[in-house]
Amino acid sequence: MGVKRGDEQGRAKGRRWRNWSGSVRSRPREEARPRNVEALARLVGAYGRDGRRVRVVGAGHSFTPLAQTDDVLVSLAGLQGITAVDETSGMVTVLGGTPLKLLGDELLKRGLAQENLGDIDVQTITGAISTGTHGTGVRFGSLSTQVTGLTLVTAAGEILECSAERHPDIFQAARVSLGALGIIASVTLRVVPAKRLRYQVRRERVADCLANVERLKRENTHFEFFWLPYTRWAQAKFLNETTAHAQGGNLWGAFNRIVLENGVYWVLSECCRLVPPLTKPISKFSATAISSVDAVDYSHRLYATPRLVRFQEMEYNLPAEHFTEALTEIQACIAQHRFNVHFPVECRFVQRDDIWLSPAYQRDSAYIAVHMYRGMPYEDYFRHIEQIFTRYQGRPHWGKLHTRDAAYLAARYPRWHDFRRVRATLDPHGIFLNAYLRTLFDADGPVGIAAPPVDGALEAPANPAAAPPE
Repeated sequence: MGVKRGDEQGRAKGRRWRNWSGSVRSRPREEARPRNVEALARLVGAYGRDGRRVRVVGAGHSFTPLAQTDDVLVSLAGLQGITAVDETSGMVTVLGGTPLKLLGDELLKRGLAQENLGDIDVQTITGAISTGTHGTGVRFGSLSTQVTGLTLVTAAGEILECSAERHPDIFQAARVSLGALGIIASVTLRVVPAKRLRYQVRRERVADCLANVERLKRENTHFEFFWLPYTRWAQAKFLNETTAHAQGGNLWGAFNRIVLENGVYWVLSECCRLVPPLTKPISKFSATAISSVDAVDYSHRLYATPRLVRFQEMEYNLPAEHFTEALTEIQACIAQHRFNVHFPVECRFVQRDDIWLSPAYQRDSAYIAVHMYRGMPYEDYFRHIEQIFTRYQGRPHWGKLHTRDAAYLAARYPRWHDFRRVRATLDPHGIFLNAYLRTLFDADGPVGIAAPPVDGALEAPANPAAAPPE
């Protein structure tokens, strides 16, 4: 987003905005990119007094309409970097607009790392924790569990420091808050010494993954797998700590991850979009083309995978004990309805936590995600799979598409009404609520799978690297 020259607050007339997948579009009246926390607080205070509506955007990687607004869109791109390091306690403080990749690089320079990450690293730290972003590994929680303190700019323009000791209720609510409490300007994270991981990928029979899932989760620091629809195969990924030397900058690894996994897959995906009956044979071809990988590098370079082929996604958290039964039902559902889908079904595992709106609240969890290539119909596929998720007490990932309403969510989150109470206290006039969040927190109406574009149908991507996330 551009800003008007000479505007010390970083304010400019709004332009059309869309998220990474193209599922959400809007035309904000105004864009703001404050350059420091104090400027952000002044802006928010002024917006509150004027009765404006404010939403915050990071990398635009949420598929739900979290950042959609026709009023003020605030970017934290001007608030980046590490501001404090306490090596004795293993804590770092980082500004909210810092992308995860940049944070990983900066931590490594200091001999540090985040203990776990998700599989995409373009999000900002504020966006990642606000939506409950997670990786995989039964000994690790979501990224929000790494947060030990945060700086929240409230609707009144106040700068509020929160932790387990200071404003503990606000802290528990804010660690996964969908941007509904205020703007998280900075966070303090618990970090670990920099570590190297051995990254292994191999093709496995999905039946073997299911039969041995408890052992694979227990014996590997990080384990996940991707089942290819209409096949008996899965791409299994294993990450384990090692003392071996890093192989950073490996040309073949970069070629495989960027060119083969993205460029070739984009061509195959375009074939599926243009000729949908090709999805089944292409999924089978993709399964036969799974290549083995054995590499060593620093952790933050291996957790994330380049995602240049755009898609729509729905992901649900399930109690871990229901994982195998749920995935078996998903396999049967796809076979029965013959959905035109070639994207794999992603399976990951996360430790329970105590964060009020975390999907992993009070339960060790499995996450199952389904995807559809951008430009291909996804609603019917997602709707059928979602019915399976809901039968197993599923909680939707806050950044992924879903159709759950406030009544359903209140029944799944024991602290739902405590969160609403804190939200109403901090923002009584709802300046941080857009139409989507009002549906969740202020009403019992249905939530749509996706907000309709405000300016027409979605267009197909021209190439896998086109149009970087706004």
